[in-house]
Amino acid sequence: TINGKCFDWLLVSRRSCFRAGVRYYVRGIDSEGHAANFVETEQIVHYKGSKASFVQTRGSIPFFWSQRPNLKYKPKPQISKSVNHMDGFQRHFDSQIISYGKQMIVNLVNQKGSEKPLEQTFSKMVNSMANGMVRYVAFDFHKECSRMRWDRLQILMDQLAEQQDE
Repeated sequence: TINGKCFDWLLVSRRSCFRAGVRYYVRGIDSEGHAANFVETEQIVHYKGSKASFVQTRGSIPFFWSQRPNLKYKPKPQISKSVNHMDGFQRHFDSQIISYGKQMIVNLVNQKGSEKPLEQTFSKMVNSMANGMVRYVAFDFHKECSRMRWDRLQILMDQLAEQQDE
């Protein structure tokens, strides 16, 4: 109950059975476009007989890459050079669009250091796909929100406002 109004709020997460695994051991996609550790989270609000739903998905960056565990705290990501990334990438987003419609990608990885090539490759692939149903926004979460500056999330919210309203 909020402000005297009673409603039901349900939160359901569904984890894909494709490419499930622990962090660092399973990354990227397979040839069918299944992203590692893919999770769909749905929020459902029920109020006076009306229902509304919002679905958010997350998963590994959808191209062929790995991050093999070693003695370092954070192993360096390795982007595969011997495969055609676009086939699996395209399959991934084709299935996303069929299941969920228009896509808003929010990439929160670091845009410098060892994660920079991941962000650059992801951005380049979305642009080369040239699909009006897919929009890409990169937000360097660690840089922008370091030292608990959570107010800086407003920068991201402003970037997403138009699509969120849509």
